[in-house]
Amino acid sequence: MWLGPEEVLLAGALWVTERANPFFLLQRRRGHGKGGGLTGLLVGTLDVVLDSSARVAPYRILHQTQDSQVYWAVACGSSRKEITKHWEWLENNLLQTLSIFDNEEDITTFVKGKIHGIIAEENKNEQPQSEEDPGKFKEAELKMRKQFGMPEVEKLVNYYSCSYWKGRVPRQGWLYLTVNHLCFYSFLLGKEVTLVIQWVDVTQLEKNATLLFPECIKVSTRDNELYFSMFLNINETFKLMEQLANIAMRQLLDNESFLQDKSLPKPRKPLKNISALKRDLDARAKNECYRATFRLPKDECLDGHTDCTLWTPFNKMHIPGQMFVSNNYICFASKAGEACHLIIPLREVTIVEKADSSSVLPSPLSISTKSKMTFFFANLKDRDFLVQRISDFLQRTPSKKLCCSDKEWKWNLADPGCEEVPELPSNSPLAISPTAALSNRPVSFSAGEVPTASQGLLKLFRRNSEELLGPKGAKEKMKEESWNIHFFEYGRGMCMYRTAKTRELVQKGIPENLRGELWLLFSGAWNEMVTHPGYYADLVEKSMGKYNLATEEIERDLHRSMPEHPAFQNELGIAALRRVLTAYAFRNPTIGYCQAMNIVTSVLLLYCNEEEAFWLLVALCERMLPDYYNTRVVGALVDQGIFEELTREYLPQLSEKMQDLGVISTISLSWFLTLFLSVMPFESAVVIVDCFFYEGIKFILQLSLAILDANMEKLLQCCDEGEAMTILGRYLDNVVNRQSVSPPIPHLHALLTSGDDPPLEIDIFELIKTSYEKFSNLKADDIEQMRFKQRLKVIQSLEDTAKKSVVRAVSGDIGFSIEELEELYVVFKAKYLMSCYWGNNRAAAARRDQSLPYLEQYRIDLGQFQELFITLTPWACGAHTPVLAARLFRLLDENRDSLINFKEFVTGMSGMYHGDLTEKLKVLYKLHLPPALNPEETESALEATSYFTEDVTTEETQEEKGRRNENGPEKEEKGTSPQDYRYYLRMWAKEKESKKETIKDLPKMSQEQFIELCKTLYNMFSEDPVEQELYHAIATVASLLLRIGEVGKKFSNRPMRKSEDCKGNNSQDPVSEEESPTSEQSQNSAVEQQPQADQKEKTCGDAQPEKTQQENQTLGDGSGEGQGSPLQLLSDDETKDDMSMSSYSMVSTGSLQCEDIADDTVLVGCEGSSSAARYGSTIDSDWSISFEQILASMLTETALVNYFEKKVNILQKIKDQKKVERQFSSSSDYELSSVSG
Repeated sequence: MWLGPEEVLLAGALWVTERANPFFLLQRRRGHGKGGGLTGLLVGTLDVVLDSSARVAPYRILHQTQDSQVYWAVACGSSRKEITKHWEWLENNLLQTLSIFDNEEDITTFVKGKIHGIIAEENKNEQPQSEEDPGKFKEAELKMRKQFGMPEVEKLVNYYSCSYWKGRVPRQGWLYLTVNHLCFYSFLLGKEVTLVIQWVDVTQLEKNATLLFPECIKVSTRDNELYFSMFLNINETFKLMEQLANIAMRQLLDNESFLQDKSLPKPRKPLKNISALKRDLDARAKNECYRATFRLPKDECLDGHTDCTLWTPFNKMHIPGQMFVSNNYICFASKAGEACHLIIPLREVTIVEKADSSSVLPSPLSISTKSKMTFFFANLKDRDFLVQRISDFLQRTPSKKLCCSDKEWKWNLADPGCEEVPELPSNSPLAISPTAALSNRPVSFSAGEVPTASQGLLKLFRRNSEELLGPKGAKEKMKEESWNIHFFEYGRGMCMYRTAKTRELVQKGIPENLRGELWLLFSGAWNEMVTHPGYYADLVEKSMGKYNLATEEIERDLHRSMPEHPAFQNELGIAALRRVLTAYAFRNPTIGYCQAMNIVTSVLLLYCNEEEAFWLLVALCERMLPDYYNTRVVGALVDQGIFEELTREYLPQLSEKMQDLGVISTISLSWFLTLFLSVMPFESAVVIVDCFFYEGIKFILQLSLAILDANMEKLLQCCDEGEAMTILGRYLDNVVNRQSVSPPIPHLHALLTSGDDPPLEIDIFELIKTSYEKFSNLKADDIEQMRFKQRLKVIQSLEDTAKKSVVRAVSGDIGFSIEELEELYVVFKAKYLMSCYWGNNRAAAARRDQSLPYLEQYRIDLGQFQELFITLTPWACGAHTPVLAARLFRLLDENRDSLINFKEFVTGMSGMYHGDLTEKLKVLYKLHLPPALNPEETESALEATSYFTEDVTTEETQEEKGRRNENGPEKEEKGTSPQDYRYYLRMWAKEKESKKETIKDLPKMSQEQFIELCKTLYNMFSEDPVEQELYHAIATVASLLLRIGEVGKKFSNRPMRKSEDCKGNNSQDPVSEEESPTSEQSQNSAVEQQPQADQKEKTCGDAQPEKTQQENQTLGDGSGEGQGSPLQLLSDDETKDDMSMSSYSMVSTGSLQCEDIADDTVLVGCEGSSSAARYGSTIDSDWSISFEQILASMLTETALVNYFEKKVNILQKIKDQKKVERQFSSSSDYELSSVSG
């Protein structure tokens, strides 16, 4: 490419001049190309270590003038072809012009101007793209693609200089981190190291320091461990590697491939060597952290943050911290941990103004909200820019949401003169029912009239009002008063100051009347509900009367959800629960419904109305407990791994014992999935839910540790898992809430007692207090870090389980060993995943359904299958191989959805690798019959089709028709309800039925199909060590079979003449077996009569003068007598398969250079038939051959028998494929995959 002229002082250093003229030099880098010796090795090493651009562009053109010592680089190239093109352009267009100039300075000025002009012209159309990534980075991306053979679509994120430890020797080189791969390249004095690892194969990432490796990153896969060290910034590198591995895990989990955010704002200052992708990933990481900290909706994007101070009126202080601004929120987090958090939704903001600066309060900013609260920020560095950004976002805030916000947030209005609040006592049910205000209709509280949408079920089914008047009621009133005082000092609603005082109040238990309100605030569910008015009602309406697997499971579990509570002992509560769960299943079909969701949702409905409960469930499933409620409960398993890790850290003695007993995995799932609601009395568990909504998963983990710690002595003395479970179960059963004003609800968890000792009661508030005292140093950031580490482990473990499950499911019917099947599964899955991130247009890359059986989750299309077939088949047919692959794909794709699963794939492979000669020939035979053989692949498509649709009526075709009829309704059912498990049960039942296909069941083969079979065999034998023997053998067999077909035709013609008009008659009269008179070997051929609608007369074509002995032999080898001339067929097919004609020619002249074979072939082809028939111009539609006849003929040739019975090691094939995989050029590799797909 052309370069902006750069000055070069030493033109000869490390470069060799190859061409020269008075004004230009063409140079090649030393060590590139042939030779180079020691100097070349040193230069190559320097280029790698210093990341020289010469690695990408080992050729360059310099401009020079005779008297000047200064050279100017004007062009560079990665290949001789590219640089020669530039050189020729300079010679043709500039040399003559430059010779006119007298002054050398004018020459240089002219050349520089000309080159700049060319570059400007080239970049005119590419200018928008070229600004995305800096030049140095693009150069690195080119190096990566060239070095590792990556296609254009594989994007480089960043690259780092580091050392890879191979044994005890560090290899200095460059680590390239792409979206889907980790790559490393090193070249030191001729020793080259190239590594390519897919992120989906990484099982562990660790940053550690040892004596051997001072500070290194360890990357583990299933096969090996790799160590990288000597990074300039190891923390940045490790963080990026974690992000990329996390994206890969998400891809394995739910098939989400990485999509770059094109809307990312451009940096205000140009960033050196930072790609747009790297900026995108950095922005994603900040967004995730921002959303998690302030519990904001998943689509909220951080715009920026700045240091500032916040005036807090409750303690009259300026608290230092950071202000975060995003599209819809202004947030503040203090630097001193939990001193203060603040969330201001822009929909609540009324005024943003700059106050006057003073020495005490520099650059202050005042923000007022509709709830009459004003927030003062100071010490803002770029206040004007910040105010402009906030006003821009305010203008975009939809006005309809602003106007209804006053009414919605009635508890925000702290002013006692407000319209709505004074009439409501703090304990009024309406005070915690924001949706009632939203609907603008009066709410009546008699249980008969109120729909469940108006308020929490607890108010409708409250019993035993005596509790409200006793000491417990007084305690509850005190709690409410404490919260009211807190609201007065710290504000109420979304804009409340959240401090350590707020957490203390939560730990003491939220009053029942405030529980719904505060759950919505602390979880962030309120934000989503306000910004999506009417969303829940629409979902309920759409899901009414719909039926799928999720609704069936919901229906089954409705009456198991807190059946002990009166609210769920009648249709009112059950109907509300049904609507919420069904609406969520329709909102998020990926999760749908999972057991444990019913228990959590029923508790939410006790304190919130339906819409609020729905949005709390959304917050729970999608943000606070990510991936918990999917089919594989991945999130719960991840947090279970964290719990085990924390147990090892905080309770090391107990950890070993629990590991031996295997208890943690049993207990933690039920604890985490239901937030202790299923294992603890309801009154106690609901206090845990209070703390969970405020603290997140951190609280559940620390409480679990406290429970183990409290039972440590007893657990250490346990002998088995059952005993440990009994101890923990009894302990949790007796955790009580003595302050609850609700009547005790019988706990259905088995009450476990031992002996006569009364159970010891544990106060829930004491347990919570203990958990904070002992384990409060857990940090949310540390837990997120641990979640990543465990997610790698859990997902890879689940993938291994899936692999074993699939292999076990298919191993019974397949000839491959378990090890071979596992290797094939890895290759199959890798091909599928590659399509997800490199072949965006492929059908198989569509979102895979996690609810399907493991066997159905990965499916590949024709293009991917062809790529696998080419690398793994023992029947390589040169250019004909993709054609054979397409036929096998059609044969395997029984349901005609253009996708095949792993079982179908290995069934096809097994047919080629295992079984005896008969089985392998049967596969090959089927590949040349419909549906495998496409009618378009033969010359006479119409004849071939009519032959197989009207005339052939064997048992096989009748069975297929019957099977199609049986499968009809099933296919319909599959289409309408893809998740219907009954379909899969029937499918598995059918698979288990024994289907023994005999060779007599196979339909006969027409002449066209037989020619295609011969063509495949000729292509298959090319480049075989004994190809001449094989060609001789197949020529003999083909000639023999053609004569057998002729004899069979004579027998089938007689009855045909008698029943010529009976086209619909499909009966077949078997003819007694007789020895074929033309066969030199005795063989039995069962010749079936083939009725034909009309008899075609063989036409006599004039012998063409240019016919040669070679063509005669071609006829004998490939077609024989009685079939007419195949010349037209061959010439037509040549366009489809360029190996077809050449293979015939090669057989005749190149491979079979033996007169006796040629004579024999022609002789056999000429006997018993006139030469006119041989030179005819039509395919003989009466001719047919059966599988038994082909098999018997093949058995007469030792070479053919040896070829098909030869054992091939598929593991070696897979190993070879992995070696070759990365050696393709990027363009050809990508073009192959995209064209074939």
